[in-house]
Amino acid sequence: MSLFRQLEPEENRARRTDGGSPLAERMRPRTLDDVVGQEHLLAPGAPLRAQIDSGRMQSMILWGPPGCGKTTLARLIAGRATADFVPFSAVLSGIKEIREVMTQAERAHRGGRRTIVFIDEVHRFNKAQQDAFLPFVEQGSITLIGATTENPSFEVIAPLLSRARVYRLEALTNDQLVLLLRRALSDADRGLGGQSIDISGELLARIAMFSSGDARAAYNILEAVVAGSPPDAGGRRMITAELLDRTLQRKALLYDKAGEEHFNLISALHKSVRNSDADASLYWLARMIESGEDPLYLARRMVRMASEDIGLADPHALRVTLDAMNAFEFLGPPEGHLALAEAAVYLALAPKSNALYTAYGEVARDLDQTRTDPVPLHLRNAVTKLMKAEGYGRGYQYAHDFDDKVTDMECMPDALRGRRYYHPTDQGLEARIRQRMDEIARLKTKPKE
Repeated sequence: MSLFRQLEPEENRARRTDGGSPLAERMRPRTLDDVVGQEHLLAPGAPLRAQIDSGRMQSMILWGPPGCGKTTLARLIAGRATADFVPFSAVLSGIKEIREVMTQAERAHRGGRRTIVFIDEVHRFNKAQQDAFLPFVEQGSITLIGATTENPSFEVIAPLLSRARVYRLEALTNDQLVLLLRRALSDADRGLGGQSIDISGELLARIAMFSSGDARAAYNILEAVVAGSPPDAGGRRMITAELLDRTLQRKALLYDKAGEEHFNLISALHKSVRNSDADASLYWLARMIESGEDPLYLARRMVRMASEDIGLADPHALRVTLDAMNAFEFLGPPEGHLALAEAAVYLALAPKSNALYTAYGEVARDLDQTRTDPVPLHLRNAVTKLMKAEGYGRGYQYAHDFDDKVTDMECMPDALRGRRYYHPTDQGLEARIRQRMDEIARLKTKPKE
């Protein structure tokens, strides 16, 4: 039996799956014009819409957060293209299944039929599995549509990525989610329009907010709260705030501690601290904590921020972050979260300098060329007679023997004589440090009496 199937028109498919199907499945858009959101891709003249309307489909990767319409869009594209449609799940399919389907796709291609292969969660395919599609994409036997919530730059092999157009989908806005929920409430054919449901716009907005841009999550919440509301004597279901609270229990924020969103959020926190924005720093910190991030990871990152972005402009910042980390380990959540919040706000408001960070980077680059340079003899300790005879320690100047506690002795390797790495700014304590360094430089050139 063929693994292929001609994609059914969405309206036929919707009618066939109405019985017992989840609301999110029943409410899938039947046409491109029914799709809510993604105007940057689907509006007339937009790049993806232009490709679809031209009928010249290229392989593509649909990249976006959960519930933004990737699978729906792939089905609609395949339906418009009147092609054989082969859905793959990266969770369930292996090399054997891929090769079997590719063999049939190649046979269909020779017979003049087009095949669209849709891979849901393509990022879960390993390199060997992704490689198995490559020759068939290259020779045009298949048009590949991959869907992923992860950054394709990291999760899709370069040869496959170079042969596919990446379209980035956006999370739906709260207003767009409310529009979809109202559709479901009014659609008697596929949605909940056949029931008498009383729910306020305010509660619909709360469902949207709790769904974090995910249409599937919004539909699931609505379906659950309606199912949990017994009809009154007149058959009317009254949805109250208390009932919604019991259904929601806790907002599931969009977050994947191992994925791109983790790095997006820590980047937002770090850049907010660097930009001296205390409110944004507090927001991103709390968002990560409430999403389930390890608070000690955040504490460690703030220790790094104290050294990288503040440095000697306010050396106390490093102590504040270490104290916050110790306080969290002592108190635990949720009380310890306030210690981390205190550190984040302190870092944001502290004077900023990356002079130390820059200096260390320059030292590291010089080490590539001078790592094996010998230590100058006058800086070596002469712990034996032989070492003293060889010149160890000869010419060393003991700073405490001089009135200013500063000598003109060179302490760098010969190849780096006179090299300067640390250039303090005029921020915070570094302004005083710069004055001290200028004073030291003057004392080194002071004529000897």
